[in-house]
Formats: sequence, structure tokens, C-alpha cells
Amino acid sequence: MSAIIRFCLKNKFAVWLLTLLVVAAGLYSGLNMKLETMPNINTPIVSVSAAYPGATPEEVADKVTIPIEKKIKNLSGVNSVTSSSYQNVSSVQIEYSFDKDMEKAKEEVQEALANINLPDSVDDPNVSRQSFNDLPILSLSVSDKDKSLKELTKVVEDDVVPTLEGVEGVSSVQVAGQNVEELQLDFKDDELKKNGLTEDSVKQFIKGANSSMPLGLYNFNNTEKSVVVDGNITTVKELKNLEIPVTPQASGEGSQGAGASAGQGAQQQSGGQGAQQQSGGQGASLQAAANQQAQPTELPTVKLKDVATIKTVGKAESISRTNGQESIGLQVIKSADANTVNVADAVNKELKQLKKEHEGLKTVNVFDQATPIKDSVSTMLNKALIGGLFAIIIILLFLRNFRSTIIAVISIPLSLLMAILALKQMDITLNIMTLGAMTVAIGRVVDDSIVVIENIYRRMSLKGEGIRGKQLITAATREMFIPIMSSTIVTIAVFLPLGLVKGPVGELFMPFALTIVFALVASLIVAITVVPAFADSLFKKGLSKKKEVDNEKPGALAGFYKRVLNWSLSHKIVSFGLAILLLAGSLFLVPKIGVSFLPSDEQKMVIATFNPEPGQTKKEVEVEALKAEKLLLDRNHVKTIQYSVGGENPMNPAASNQAMFFMEYDKDTPNFEKEQKKVIDDLKGTTDKGEWKAQDFGATGGSNKLEIQVYGNNMNDIKPVTEKVQRILSDRNDLRNVGSSLSKAYQEYTLAADQEKLSKLGLTASQIGMALNDSGDQSALTTLKKDGKDVNVYVKVDKNSYKNIDDLTGKKLQSATGKEVAISDVAKVKEGETADTVTRKDDKIYASISGDVTSKNVNKVSTDVQKDIDKLDLPDGVDFKMGGVTEDINESFTQLGLAMLAAIAIVYFVLVVTFGGALAPFAILFSLPFTVIGALLALYIAGESISISAMIGALMLIGIVVTNAIVLIDRVIHKENEGLSTREALLEAAATRLRPILMTALATIGALIPLALGFEGGGLISKGLGVTVIGGLTSSTLLTLIIVPVVYEFLMKLTRKNRKRKTAE
Repeated sequence: MSAIIRFCLKNKFAVWLLTLLVVAAGLYSGLNMKLETMPNINTPIVSVSAAYPGATPEEVADKVTIPIEKKIKNLSGVNSVTSSSYQNVSSVQIEYSFDKDMEKAKEEVQEALANINLPDSVDDPNVSRQSFNDLPILSLSVSDKDKSLKELTKVVEDDVVPTLEGVEGVSSVQVAGQNVEELQLDFKDDELKKNGLTEDSVKQFIKGANSSMPLGLYNFNNTEKSVVVDGNITTVKELKNLEIPVTPQASGEGSQGAGASAGQGAQQQSGGQGAQQQSGGQGASLQAAANQQAQPTELPTVKLKDVATIKTVGKAESISRTNGQESIGLQVIKSADANTVNVADAVNKELKQLKKEHEGLKTVNVFDQATPIKDSVSTMLNKALIGGLFAIIIILLFLRNFRSTIIAVISIPLSLLMAILALKQMDITLNIMTLGAMTVAIGRVVDDSIVVIENIYRRMSLKGEGIRGKQLITAATREMFIPIMSSTIVTIAVFLPLGLVKGPVGELFMPFALTIVFALVASLIVAITVVPAFADSLFKKGLSKKKEVDNEKPGALAGFYKRVLNWSLSHKIVSFGLAILLLAGSLFLVPKIGVSFLPSDEQKMVIATFNPEPGQTKKEVEVEALKAEKLLLDRNHVKTIQYSVGGENPMNPAASNQAMFFMEYDKDTPNFEKEQKKVIDDLKGTTDKGEWKAQDFGATGGSNKLEIQVYGNNMNDIKPVTEKVQRILSDRNDLRNVGSSLSKAYQEYTLAADQEKLSKLGLTASQIGMALNDSGDQSALTTLKKDGKDVNVYVKVDKNSYKNIDDLTGKKLQSATGKEVAISDVAKVKEGETADTVTRKDDKIYASISGDVTSKNVNKVSTDVQKDIDKLDLPDGVDFKMGGVTEDINESFTQLGLAMLAAIAIVYFVLVVTFGGALAPFAILFSLPFTVIGALLALYIAGESISISAMIGALMLIGIVVTNAIVLIDRVIHKENEGLSTREALLEAAATRLRPILMTALATIGALIPLALGFEGGGLISKGLGVTVIGGLTSSTLLTLIIVPVVYEFLMKLTRKNRKRKTAE
């Protein structure tokens, strides 16, 4: 080590040059690093969704969800399979272990579902995996009061979207609320009858005529070539002129036969598979097809435009409004390797230009991921300045020398820039976690330099110091190398066990831990290279005679501490007993402080959804949304209101009729927590139908949602238990937004077909379904090009309204013989209910009951609820499980607790290696328990709960606190080796090491004060972390200066007694 220090002193210019290079490289790396909101967390979930138009939740569960579950539940690495069956759609979530390769998992699911047998009308299952990169970085609305929706859509699709997609780093731009054009076929019944056609046969022919199908490879003169059949109908004109074959037939069966013939021909074109005929006259159809093959004569045809009216219809698939004005919603998704801030800034710049080009065009940013990132960068820079300012003040107060202060403070920017350089090389982004780690590390990275420069300055100021100049700087730096190296290694070792923490907490805090590790290693390097070199340059002439002090005369503070320590060493039981009492007393604060998971975002935004009652129409939802909009526009402090009806809610894939509101408030909104609850209560007061609920899509995942899952074999068993649990939650004042997945149900009519009657009339059950199928949920017949855009073709369906079930079953069917028959004559009506949603997990049906915890003590609420549920008499086969935030707390706190135990074990091992014995490290560890006193007291005073953020602060304390004890005991051992008794060595070390211990502790505390006071920052690196570190460091520093020497002297006396006894024996 001496050689390295001497090299730096001899080559000061090289050290300065290297320092400048590191600064330049660090700044370059920082300016070119990706800026993200959160680390790129590996989310071990694959989602499968499949649409089943017109199906009830129970039908979706039986025919789609369960077959999908059976195919995927035994795949490699699957932990659990959860599914929700809604009306029209199935959603399946497959959860894997965190070490699973998710790209491979997605491929395995796709392979497993490739040959799944599902009903014909079910869309192919869509397999996707969740990733933070798939979330939009920018969500905005576009409006223009002078333009209609159709005109605005043209501007958005022709100009806005192409411009934004052309921005470097933009992967895609999703549009919602725009005017969508489609082609509608409105069949002419009289023309169909006249030509012997049916709607179904014409639809089948259109599908077959416009199909494209690869036939594979064919051998032509020993050369393989691909052959593809292309229907080649691409324009509206071609569709209108499509020739539909008509087969002349005798009366009676003619109409049915001809229609079937057209349909059969179409099926032959689209793959040679005979379609199942669902209408009468099947025999005639087959005969017609056979005649067609036997006699290759041309059939008479009729153009599609002659049997159907074809027109272009524009409609909004979803409704979007912003601040009371019709708008179109845009979501910008960046590419995986792009910089969030750069992309967002470039998009906003293009939007400004677009507004200049299109007069009246307005855009409102509803959500911008770049804002919290910029705030985090600003916060870090501000706290770096504040931390540096505090360090300057503290060092100046203790050393009263400006030059030594500058040398110590240089370590802050140097260490952080070196950490940024390392992060860049590891391709770790600058995000809330890494920036937060730098903010927290500011107070710690200056410690090593403070200890070194304080020792250099102290020895320079001693009158009796025998060496001067480079020799003194080398000796003073080498003297402190072991304690600062040990303390740095110990602090680094504390964060190693975070690598063992699995799940979202481990993924979130690993970049945090690595950033602190890199910064601490950098601070150690700076302390033993840059600090000595700078000290030699700035103190070439040493100190003035006035600043030299007598070695035998400690300062007033050091003298007071020596007297207190001497008394404590003489009264060990009293001193230790008082410390233990304080520790025990602080533990009684835990129930009052409370336990929570992650701190919530401080963004002033409320996201609310209106879920309609089963049976409520989209029109009714639109009316409710307009009433809510009127209420919110008149509300104080509301800055932006944006809502959509019919758009996708990421939390509910079936929310086709749901209204979702985004309400952004002013930053200075008073009592925002109360306003969050009040606005939802006021929205509930606007309607007596449907349900208003608050949603939490916070970036930090800091949701305090309590969830209870009730499992059973069937809905009838779990429904009464679910209702009882829901009442328990609803009766509590500390829970709001209580609801259950079984809270609503549709009234269901089942039409049970009389097969005997149907057969006699030549009808089938499917014909009943076709006659009544006017739900509007249908697949596109084909897709054409219009003005360069894809346009879907649908058959116009008039959605009928019926007075009652008798009105519905009075509808007539036409039999194969031409006779009209009422549906009520061939089917019986059975009344019942069908669930709004069917949820399953690992092959069991379950219902979830949830509520948002309003109390900071989430753990107490969870425990009380569990006690109340335990009192319920559950039927056989029914069980419950606490989920949501309770599960998160139990899992994460258990893993962090184990990480802390592992950290203490690693720390002890490092200390044993450093000191070459077991007793001194054991005495040092006694500084750890007393961090609890200050940490709990500080959390109680600040009104913060014990959260993951506070636990990370406690983990940090293990390294920081042990550092102070190392600096003290290292000096004691040195003095004992020089011949002093243990008591004398302790008193001498106390006077000598008091100043660096207080300086490092106060520098760390000072740097964290802005965080602890909540002036800046928030989210995961929050007030709780700052308060925990400040409180724990304060109590442990004060008690370390007393308890560690007391324990050390006690252990030394015990060791000497044992040696004497062994010698005597």
C-alpha cells in the first residue's frame, strides 16, 4: 500500500491528469446513458387472451379457458396459472419462477397452444409477455374544437401518427377514440330469394373468394417452386362486382339448394373442406355440387351489389374526451434500447411543430414518463450540492481549515462519476433506483476521504510529530488504510445478500445495491490516491505554528467524552443496562409505527373506473361518463380530465363498456389524500347503477391493496363465504373501495331446444342461434384496401330490442318446407344467472375480495381481517388465502430479514479476517442492535411506517454503523500493541477517533436531511429510508462510543482471566 501512496505522491501530475480523464469519461457516460423510470424488471408472467364473441363468462370458462389451462399448466417452470373468464373474452396469466428465460417461456406457450381445439368462432389465442418496455412512455390526447371526429381522425392518421412514428426511438404509436371506417353489407331479402340465395351462403362465398392460401412446393422440371392461390379482391369496386353463382332449381327446395351451392363452392375455393350446412336442403346442396363437377357448364351469376347494399360507415370504436372536449388518445411506445427522456422530448418537440402547422390543434399530456426521471436527476443534483455543502460545513467546523475541506469534498463528484462509468459499462440505466442510490451514497462516499484527510491534518498539527512532508502523508494514509478498507468492504458485503432476494424487491433494488457498491469502491480508491496527492500539493509547507497543538491536550469535546467513557467503563453493568432498557423500550413503538409494503407515488393523479352493472348498455355508460365529467370540470385544483369509454383497461381485458378517467391535480393541491377518497365518493353519488372505483397503476408498485382469495369447487360453495368476507371488509373504517369479483351477475335465459320437433321440421339448434344472433359481436368477412388503408367488411346487423323473453321467443323461423315456426314452439325457456366473471387459479375456482388500506399500518389491518375471517365457519372444500399487499409484505420482509442475517454473518467474517481474531469483531457487532432505537424513534416521530424502503435503510445501517466501530477499535488495538493497557488504549483512541467518527456520521446525516424532511424525492427511495438511516446512525453513533468500548474491555478482561487460569493450571 505504501508503494501506491508513494507513486501517487511522486506522480501528482499523472494523478491530476487521470482525475480529469475520469471526470470527462464519467460526464460523457452519464450524458449518454439511457434514462428510464424504473429498472428493466424481468416480469415472470406470460399472458394468453382469446376472444369468444357473444359468449357468457361461464361459456368462455368451459370452452376456452379450461382447455387453455390444461395445455399450459404442466409446462416447465410454471408456478401458478390464474385465469379470468369475462363476457366475450378469456384471460389467462401464467406465472413462472424469476430465473426462467421468459422469451423461451413465451415460445413454449405458443407451441403448446398451436394445435388446441377451440370453438370455430373463437379467435386464435394471443400470447404475450409483460415488460416495462411495453408500457407507453407518453400518453396524450389530441383535440380540435373546429373539426369533426372524422376530420380530426384524418389529421391524426395522415399527419400526427406518421410524424411521431418517424421520431428516432419510437417503436409504435397506438391510437384510441378515432373514427374507424368499415364496409357494411345490407342484404336485400327479396333479391336473395329471387336468386335462390341465403345470407349465410353469400357470406361463405365472399370468405372463400377472397382467401389467400399457400399450396406448398411443386416440382417443375426438377426445380421446386412455391405456388400460392390468391383470391385477388382488394378494392371496394371489385367486391361490389363479385359474381355470386346461382344454381337454378325447381321450386320448393330451390332457394335452399342454390344458397348452399354457392356456399359449397366457396368452401371448395378456400381449402377444399366441405362446410357444415346449418340450413335445410342439405341433400339438394350436395347434389348440386355433384352436378357441377360432372357437368362443367357455366353457372349463372349475380353481382354482389345486386343482392346487397355496400356502403362505407364511420364510427368510433371507443370514445375519448379531454377537458370536456371530444379527443383522440395517443400512446407512444419506445423501442427497447431507446432513451426515455430523449424520445419523450423529441415527441413533444414534434407535437409543438404540428400545432403550428394545424391551427386549432390541441394536445394534452396525460402521462409522461420523462417527467419523474427529470425530477430524479434534478433531485440527485440538488442533494449532491446540499450533501457537499453539509460536508463542507461539518469539516470546516471540526478542522477549521479550508484546504482540507476542499480535498475531502472532491471525493463526492469523483466517486459518483466513477460509479456512473461502471454502470455504463454494465449497461445499467439511470433510473429512480440508481439515481436514488447516488443520492443516498453522497454522505457515505465522503467518509473515507474525511478519515484520511483528518488523520493527515491531525498529525501535521501535532508539535511532537517526528516526520514531515511526503513521509508524514504516506504514514498517515497507510495508518488509516486498514480501517477504511475494512469499513468499505463491510459496507459492500452488506449489499451482497440483496442478490439472494428474489421477486420484484430483489429485481428493483439490485441496481440500487450495485450503484452504492461502485461508489464506495471508488471512494476508497480516491481516498488512498487522490487525497494524499492533493494533500501534498495544498500542504507543501505544512501548517502554521499557530495551528500546531499539544498531543497530550485533547479538545473540550474529546475531554468530555473521555470522562464519560471512563465512568462508563467503571460502571459497565449500569451503562450496558441503560442501553438494553432503551433498546427494549423502542421495540414497544413497532405496533404504533405500523408496517406497509412500498411507499406510494406522490404524483397528484387519480385514476377512476366506472364498471357498469351487468346488462347496462354502452349508451348508458356514456351518459354516466358525461355526468361525471361535468362534476369534475367544476372541481377545484383539477388540472386535466381525460376519459375513455370502450378503450382497453390493462387490469381488465373485458372492459368493453367500462369508462376510465384520468384526473391530474395541481402540484399544490392541499390534503390530496383526503381528496382522493372524496372524489370517488362524489362520483359514486352521481349514479345508483354501476360501480365507481379508484385504480392504482403507480410506477413503484406501491399499492396498499388488501386481497382475500376464497377457493372452492364451485361458485355455489364460495358465493356465501365471499359475501360474508366482503361484509367484514366493508364494515371497517380503514378500508375503502371494497369489492369482490362475484359482486354482480347477469340474469340468464337458456333456450333448451326440443330436438324431436326440430328434426321433424328440418331445423337445427344452430338455426335458432343464427336467427337471434344480433349481438353485434362478429368477425370481419374480409379485408380490403381503401385510400391505402385496410378496411374490414361486416354484415350489417340490426340490434333488436325486446320487451321480454316472450317477445324474443315469438320470433319466427322458416323450416325446410317453407313453413314459419315460432321459436317458443321448438324450445323451452329456463331462467337462471351467470357470473359477471369466472376466476380460477391452479384448477380451482376462486373469488377475490379486495379493498384499499387507508391506514399506514397495513400489517395491523391485515392481521385484524385475518382474525375475523378465521372465526367464519367454512363449508367443506372451501378455503381462503391472504393475497395482495399482505402476501407481498410477508414474502419480501422474510427475504430481506434473511438478507440482513446473511449480511451480519458476512460482516463478522470480514472483521475476523481483518483483525485476525474473533473477540474484537464480536465487540464491534454490538454497535448494530442499538441502531434499532434511533431508527424506530425517528420513524415514529416522522409518522412513517416500516416499509421496504425503511428495511433497505436498515440494511445500509449495518455497513455504516460498523464503520465507526472499526475506526475506533482499530486504534485501540494499535495502542495495545504499543504497550498501553486496554483502558488506556480505549481512552486514547476515544480522544483521537472522536472527531473522524462524528464528522463521517454528521456528513452522512446532513446529506440525507433533505430526503428525510421530504423536500424532494419520493417513490422507492423515500422519506422512510432517510429517516431510518438518520435515526439509526444517531443512536448507534452515540451508543457505539460507549457500548463498544465497554464490551471490548469486558471481553479482554475475560480473555486475560482465562489465560491466567490456564497458566495456573
